[in-house]
Amino acid sequence: MRSEDIFAMGLGLSSPWEVTEVALVDSSEGKELHIKIDFKRGGEFANDAGEMQKAYDTEEKTWRHLNFFEHKCYLHCRVPRIPMSDGKITMVQVPWARPNSGFTLLFEAFTMKLIESEMPVSSVSKRVKETSPRIWRVFHHWVSTAREGLELSGVSRIGVDETSSRRGHRYITNFVDLDTRQLIFSTPGKDTDTFARFVEELERRGGDRDNIKVVSMDMSSAFIAGYFEYFQKADVVFDKFHIAKMLNQALDDTRKGEQQEKSLLKRHRYTLLHRRSNLSEKKLMELETLLLTYPQLGEAYKFKEGFFDAYLCDTPEESIEFLEKWCDKVMATSLSHMHKFVATLKAHWSGVITNFTHPGVNNGILEGINTKIQLAKRRARGFFNIDNFIDMAYFVSGKLKFSYPYDSL
Repeated sequence: MRSEDIFAMGLGLSSPWEVTEVALVDSSEGKELHIKIDFKRGGEFANDAGEMQKAYDTEEKTWRHLNFFEHKCYLHCRVPRIPMSDGKITMVQVPWARPNSGFTLLFEAFTMKLIESEMPVSSVSKRVKETSPRIWRVFHHWVSTAREGLELSGVSRIGVDETSSRRGHRYITNFVDLDTRQLIFSTPGKDTDTFARFVEELERRGGDRDNIKVVSMDMSSAFIAGYFEYFQKADVVFDKFHIAKMLNQALDDTRKGEQQEKSLLKRHRYTLLHRRSNLSEKKLMELETLLLTYPQLGEAYKFKEGFFDAYLCDTPEESIEFLEKWCDKVMATSLSHMHKFVATLKAHWSGVITNFTHPGVNNGILEGINTKIQLAKRRARGFFNIDNFIDMAYFVSGKLKFSYPYDSL
């Protein structure tokens, strides 16, 4: 069997395609394998109407293929152009590469598998000896193609949160299906317009804003405005984790006020902010000393711990009643920072009590997704290009199904 026939079998070629030449040549980077492909004389190709057509003319094309051992490999082909049903002359789609790509499908699949293995794109480009922009173009193609397969008609409960592309820099807002735990939309910014863009994407993919029954989010004024403009028929749930964060901030502000003249409180921020049940025996002893030494701080801490008992009640009605009484007791004290927290709760009351009428709905899923996205960001040492960051978010959290080939990888 000729070496050309062996390489044709390896490439999966069938008539009228054939390998006409295989050469291992010298280059500035060492040896390179060059494989020339052609079509048999008189070969015909199907056009858009399924009609078999002979070549009108041809155009020379080159693609980077998977390495042959340690050597770079390139495919070269005289690609025919044929008449379409409307009379236009169009280039035939070759079976080993997608249109307008300088890489074969298997080479692109290999780069995507490297990214799947949590290798940053910059490292992939060094591994395969191609520039980062070229690898990013391959990445964007496959992510955008996979996203076209998303079908959102069944989405009824969503979570919304933002995350940064670089420390202190631009943000993206993520929309997650709380039932499938899947990132379904990501967009630049963290303003009201993010909701408008999400609704447009939702309805383009078969969804309906009127089918959204629950929206979980933080108390961002921009998010609240977006909710009222597009999802008034849905119940809003102000995320338990963001409420807890505000409560911890009120306690920490109380600690800072005490700390100004009392050095004993230094280095004990997290002793106070962590739940009592999560503290070690040593930390529990330190905590008891602090609470006895500083009665005002001890009172604030007691309210912080007691707040979460509202989530342990048997019915939503009991939880709401407990929280109302908790707020009244706080307001009867002189704890100014806790007063501000209660005022925030009261101003957003309808979205706070839905924590009890919609148990289990929170942004915990989004926090997990954001952790995965931020891990990818740290591996890449930040994303200067917001489109790269968004597509990487889809890649790690969108549960996308890719159609690139896996054979021979």
